[in-house]
Amino acid sequence: MAEINEFKINFLKADIEDLKTRIQNSRWPEKETVDDWSQGVPLDYLQDICGHWSSNYDWLKTQDRLNDIPQFKTDINGLSIHFMHVRSPHKNAKPILITHGWPGSIIEFLKVIEPLTEPTKHGGTEADAFHTVFPSLPGYGFSDKPKKTGWGVHEIAEAWDQLMLRLGYETYFAQGGDWGSAVTTGIGLQNKGSCQAIHLNMPNAGATEEAKQNPTEADKIAFKGASFYQQWDSGYSKQQSTRPQTLGYGLSDSPIGQCAWILEKFYQWTDCNGHPENVITRDELLDNITLYWLSNSGASSARLYWESFNKAFGSNNKETVDIPSGMSIFPKEIVPTPRAWAEKRFTNICYWNELDKGGHFAAFEQPELFVNELRSWNRSLR
Repeated sequence: MAEINEFKINFLKADIEDLKTRIQNSRWPEKETVDDWSQGVPLDYLQDICGHWSSNYDWLKTQDRLNDIPQFKTDINGLSIHFMHVRSPHKNAKPILITHGWPGSIIEFLKVIEPLTEPTKHGGTEADAFHTVFPSLPGYGFSDKPKKTGWGVHEIAEAWDQLMLRLGYETYFAQGGDWGSAVTTGIGLQNKGSCQAIHLNMPNAGATEEAKQNPTEADKIAFKGASFYQQWDSGYSKQQSTRPQTLGYGLSDSPIGQCAWILEKFYQWTDCNGHPENVITRDELLDNITLYWLSNSGASSARLYWESFNKAFGSNNKETVDIPSGMSIFPKEIVPTPRAWAEKRFTNICYWNELDKGGHFAAFEQPELFVNELRSWNRSLR
């Protein structure tokens, strides 16, 4: 049995000072020629938030907060994997594996850990309790960066199953959005027997023939989202899935480049009424961005696209997921998947809910709604 070792984050003050110096010495481009975000992050806003980043933001406070959470590392298939593991005090709690995506991280889940593990303190019952495991994807945060090819969604799904078994959970549940959705779907596809059910807040499935011929209102919304994504919103994925190394040089060298690369997606993919700070605080946004910067994950996080794109998200994937599956559809998801589409791929949908607010980063934007969705899905399995 491979060792599981306690882990503490230990970025040095010198790393923080280097970040501040780089921001202060940045060379900026000219202002955009539009008065909105259609060309990307507006110059005035990026200068404002980066000014705060270099002058007032305190990463070490966030580092201390993270270090108060039980964190560990363990070697799986030659890669040291980082994860948070918070057990519930309730003896009948269900173990759940929750996986982030890009450009997210474990930071997304800090507001939901206690409500999931100690539900009686947050409006729930003992039966709502979970033992929680939050791994960092390979190449993200504090997990090792793969040094050779072969760490795509399929391999991560297998590694996550090993992780849960290694932690002593003979059976468990899994949840995810973005790449976390792909990995969680992969766990369901593999169906090795230990994962009892999955929950997704970004189920991926292609359109039905009926939707193409006679679209409902939900179909039209999904088609519109997919069209906008392909035409105006997917340049990042094309670059990351084809030339992650080229992109990585800029992201590794320029904090304002890394900041803008991530920040633009939080504007586009959150239900924020025109500004990301309407739903996620400035410091919370910078917590996530700083984690990418200090761990130098620009290239390694992008490389997951090169490894997996068109394999995990391709609508031509005909494999079906047959284990019980719950879906929570937030309205500002990139493509809010209609149930009829999901039913083509997920043959045992045990829970389905369409919410009236929230977007791609569900746990980060709407932690209470996210927790309530997991509770409702959990109840549907009893």
